[in-house]
Amino acid sequence: MGEVLKGRGSAWEFEDRGLRITPEPGKASKLSMELGERFVPYDALADVMVEPGARGRVVLRVVPREGADPVMSAATGQLQESLDPYRLVLPAATKMLADQYADEMRAALSERGPAERFLIAGPSVPRSFRAWDGEAAFDGQVVTFTWFSSGASPVKFTAGDRRYPITEIEGVDWHALEDARGSLRLRILGQQALSNPNNDPASVVFGIGWGATHHSLPFAAAVLAAVQASMIGQVATEG
Repeated sequence: MGEVLKGRGSAWEFEDRGLRITPEPGKASKLSMELGERFVPYDALADVMVEPGARGRVVLRVVPREGADPVMSAATGQLQESLDPYRLVLPAATKMLADQYADEMRAALSERGPAERFLIAGPSVPRSFRAWDGEAAFDGQVVTFTWFSSGASPVKFTAGDRRYPITEIEGVDWHALEDARGSLRLRILGQQALSNPNNDPASVVFGIGWGATHHSLPFAAAVLAAVQASMIGQVATEG
């Protein structure tokens, strides 16, 4: 391999060990631009397919194994098709070429079942975004929620700003902004999450213009990747 296939919004380079996806500035989705260039090892993929697209186009699509990608793990099936970073939309005339690359990638796949750990690197850090009720920041080690007096509930604002080291986090629940609602909730070790994220100090809530997918999802994925790496490192140390 080693060839490059350019489609709408991104270029895919087929290397010996994996697929390198590079978004094209000004044409890729905001989410793809925020994620940046990504290397996807072939052993992180469960399937490769060529599908018909809109207006006679062709779509080359790869499907990561369950648990192999922190971004898709955080998204939990909520991404719209247009935001899927693993779809390359191509002119109809390139179908034979797309089929060829699909066949070559399929031949490189090995295990297709759930992955025991992330095989695709998480989004870079540090990261931050503004939600409706506060600002979320992550430096790679600690998640900080800083509440806005104009948006935070009295419960959160009275409780004060929060700091959560990754060693205290066991997971992240991301709910895409839909019908003016959405949230990012940290699952804290030994604590029961409150049913209402508006009153949960371990959550930030989204609103129209606040907590957009291209900001909040990479943040959630970066935290997930760091939490898993910390857990693996702790197990290795104890072993």
